[in-house]
Order: sequence, then C-alpha cells, then structure tokens
Amino acid sequence: MKQLSYLAPINKLGYGVTGLNILRSLSETHSVSLWPIGTPDVDSEGDVFICRQAIENARTFNPEAPCFRVWHQNDMAQFVGKGEHVGFPIFELDTFNDVEKHHLSTLDGIVVCSEWAANVVRNNLSPKRIHISIAPLGVNTDIFKPTALAPREKTIFLNCGKWEKRKGHDVLIQAFNEAFDRHDDVELWMMCSNPFNNAEENLNWKMRYSHPKVKLIPRAATHKDVYNVMCAADAGVFPSRAEGWNLEALEMMAVGRQVIITDYSAHTEYCNEENSSLIAITEEEEAFDDKWFHGGGRWAKIGDPQIKQLANYMKEFHNAKKSGYNLYNQAGVDTAQQYTWDNTAAKMTERWV
Repeated sequence: MKQLSYLAPINKLGYGVTGLNILRSLSETHSVSLWPIGTPDVDSEGDVFICRQAIENARTFNPEAPCFRVWHQNDMAQFVGKGEHVGFPIFELDTFNDVEKHHLSTLDGIVVCSEWAANVVRNNLSPKRIHISIAPLGVNTDIFKPTALAPREKTIFLNCGKWEKRKGHDVLIQAFNEAFDRHDDVELWMMCSNPFNNAEENLNWKMRYSHPKVKLIPRAATHKDVYNVMCAADAGVFPSRAEGWNLEALEMMAVGRQVIITDYSAHTEYCNEENSSLIAITEEEEAFDDKWFHGGGRWAKIGDPQIKQLANYMKEFHNAKKSGYNLYNQAGVDTAQQYTWDNTAAKMTERWV
C-alpha cells in the first residue's frame, strides 16, 4: 500500500469530523501514519482501531512520503518528513491576512473543498509553484439515509451550527417572526450549542430565541443523534453569511429534507436551484462580529431583502405542506449521494500519492 503522513484533529467538531472521515477512507487504500492534532475523541470500536493503527504506523513512518495537514490556514508550519507538504484548510472569508498568506505560501500543495475556495486562494496568492486541488467534503450516507417526512400538520424548521453571527443567527429569528404569528402551526428548532462561547454569550443567544414556537436542542452526542433530529424536521434553514462547507446542509439533503440557504460561499459547490431554495446575495460587507471576525475580509451582506426572502420561503413551505404537497427533496438526496468521503480522500491525494 502507498504510504502517507497525516495530521488532523479527530473529534466531534468541524475539523475533527472532517479529519476522522478522511482518515477512514484513506486507511482503506493507503498506509496512513497519523499525528492527531489534539486528543482524539471517537465513539465506535472501529474508529478506535483505525486511529490506533494509524498512530502505530507513525512509529516507523516513511520520511519521503507526502504529508497532509487538515487544519487552519494560519497554522501550516508543522509537517512530518521530507516529502511534499500539502495543506487542507477550510475557511469562510474571501481574504487571507499576512500570517495566513505566509503559511499557505510555504506549501507544495493546497487542497480546498470548493471552487469558491479555490478562487479565494488564486485571488490572494501567487501560487506559481503551489498546486491547488479541489476535494469536496462528503456525507456519511450509511447514517444519513433518506426518510419520508412525518405525516403531521405542524411544520418544523431546523437550524444546525454553533451560535454565531456568521451563521445568520442574528437574522433568522427576525425572519421567523415575520413569516409566522401565534396562530401558525410551526416550530423552529435550533441545535446550536457553541463550546467556544462563554456562559454569558450562550445565554444572550438563548434569550434572543426565547419564543413559544422555538425549541432549543442540546448538542447531539453522536451523528446518529444528529440524523434522528434531522429526520424529525421538515426543512433546514441556513441564512449563513459565509461557510467553509456547511456539512449540516448536505446532511439535510441526504435525509431528503428541503434546504433554505444563502447563495454564497463554499456551499454553492452543491446547493443549486434544483435542490435548494436560494436566498439571493447582491452585496458583500466587511466580516465583523466582534468575536471571531474583526474585518480584513468580506462575507455576504444580509439585510432586509434577504430577511424578507427567507421569511417568504418559510411561509411558502409551510403553506405547501398544509396543502398536502409532497415536499420530499429527491434532488437533494441525488446530490448528497454524489459527495462521498472516499471521493474526498481520492481527490485530496491523487496528485501526491
């Protein structure tokens, strides 16, 4: 088997989910030497075995093998061996700062998960010697299987993604209030726990969504739990200003749920007019939330027109459901089945291994 070195987090957060799924697929076709970033956190015995075997392989790693690092674009200095150094950052904005440019410019190759991200790299760097590959992320269709919508009158909208302005959580409740009143048989479910927020910040978000028709759902312990919540909902709603991929939207498609989402950033790789209700973005603005983003890049501007369009989409969906229309998202299911983690691993390594 061909050998490679691999540095990535292995846990239940965004990078960690990506790191683990890619490791699973790589281990089927390669001899992988793993240096986990942080402490691995996995549930199944199979994943424990895969991680232990890859960590054991690192004891006698091949110093000439290519090394891949799945991590932030401002932290690309640490690699293993003398082979090619290939970074796989997942980023949300259209601009790199000087530190990010410095780290990325030292690489032999950069892997990104969308054409949007590839254009950001091209626009920010002069990568004459740096090869850019596109490896779209995947969805685990062994877990996220298509399922029929529940036969009930109530319409349930679901948002997944940690509490952030970037995720559009400041405007989603506005659109929900504009779309519905106390007589409408609807609910908005928010599965948005953010382990990086302090207690006051999380309380502020929860208070913003203190509403008789809003249900706050604790962070799911496993992907099977995430799947069960998605199956119980009717549609996913994602008014995000910027995304590095937005795995939850693709998972909702895989389950057969409709998706309402902004027509901007990385998820345009798989979101289109056939499988999504797209919120039109006509302007960008400086990315600022006074926590994670302090300018230096741009994201989608979400103003009154976008909030109104979002509200209209939700109301139209609810009315269609009340009228008995079949709102199962077959186009979304067909899309999701094209995005496998095996394909991610193959696209990531095809030039280097």
